[in-house]
Order: sequence, then C-alpha cells, then structure tokens
Amino acid sequence: ARPHGLQTYSLYRKCKLNEEMEPSCLCQEPAQCPSENLTELEHVCGTDNQTYQTSCHLFATKCHLEGTKKGHRLHLDYSGPCKFIPPCLNTELQQFPLRMRDWLKNILLQLYEHDSVTPGLLTAKQRARVQKLHDSERRLHVGSHAVELLALDFEKNYNLYIYPVHWQFAQLDQHPTDRVLTHSELAPLRASLVPMEHCTSVFFRRCDTDRDRLLSLREWCQCFGLKHEDMERQLLF
Repeated sequence: ARPHGLQTYSLYRKCKLNEEMEPSCLCQEPAQCPSENLTELEHVCGTDNQTYQTSCHLFATKCHLEGTKKGHRLHLDYSGPCKFIPPCLNTELQQFPLRMRDWLKNILLQLYEHDSVTPGLLTAKQRARVQKLHDSERRLHVGSHAVELLALDFEKNYNLYIYPVHWQFAQLDQHPTDRVLTHSELAPLRASLVPMEHCTSVFFRRCDTDRDRLLSLREWCQCFGLKHEDMERQLLF
C-alpha cells in the first residue's frame, strides 16, 4: 500500500490530448474512488475536519479545489475518522519528545529484529548502526516508562538517541531529498501518530520556528533535543 502522505492530488488527474492535440488534464471525481467493502481503518480525516472514505476521496477533492484557499489548506490530517482531539497542555507538550525519541529508538530495534528474519528492511550500513544500539547494555528496553525515567535515560545515554532521530528524518525526506520536510512528507508520520498522541500537530507546528511551513533538519533535531554539534552530522543511511 502506498503511504497516505505520498499521495498528492496530481495522482488523481487524468490527462489526454484534446481535439487540437494539446494536453488536457482533468481531476478524478471522488465518486470514481473505490468505495465498496470499506472499513473504518480506510477512512481518513482531512485538515478541514471532514472524514473521507479513503485517501483517494480526499486527494480527488483537493484536486478539484486547486487554486482555491480551501484547496491549498486541505491536507491529510490523520488516519481514521475525524474525532475530538483534546487540547495539548504545555506539560504534555514538554513530555511528547521524551516518548517520541523512545518510540523512534524502539521502531529501529524492531526493524533490526525483523530484518534478521526477513533481510532487506535495513541497508547494511543501517543494520551496522542499529546493531550497536541493539547490543548496548545501557539501552532502556521496550516498556511503558515514566517520563522521569525517559528524561534521565536521554541524559545518561544521549548518544543512543542521535541516530534514531536522524534516521526518521531521512525516511521522510525523500520527495525530494533536500534536508527539508514538507507537509506531505511529514504526513505518513503524523497520520499514524495523531490518533494516539494528541500533541503531535502542536509539536510539529512549534518545531517550525521560522514559520515557513517547512521543517528543516536543524529544526527537527532541535525539537528532539539534539545538541548543536549533532544537528548537521553527516550520518550514513
């Protein structure tokens, strides 16, 4: 399946030559999107707080709104039907990167273990880096940890968190690879996190310190608490 955030409204255009043999492109109608035997798992919530049957319906709608303010603002917000997202308190916002860093580390460790059974999930360079993390006797093992413990572990084992933070950025920064994340590139991560972590949208919005609606590598690393000298480090992916 193609990640939601990588589907742009341009994929929902149908182009053909008109009578003058000039290219003409029309947006796909939302009604043409698959709509039979759908489950709630395929529903998505748009930034307009409307539930769409599938991401196809959302992006086809966005295509028809091209050139309008509403179309410019319409993006995939998160997976699943729209629901009430409680406000993010300042204390919760401060705790969010603690859990997020730990989650990124654990995702990499899971990929490493799966790669041992089904090779190909990680490159050789990635596997070598994650192996050091996996074999570390100091690492905090998977579990539901108090934020105080997560904060202490980040302070004591800071170096174990540098690669997971950079790795996730590189996984998202692919369309194109330019050390900057657009809303669409960030969408695959946001879409899965928002239903579970209600501070997700506020966190990434605050990360955009220059308010240009883009997340640079430096802004990303700063948000996750990496030191200045580790923000622009050339890591091998």
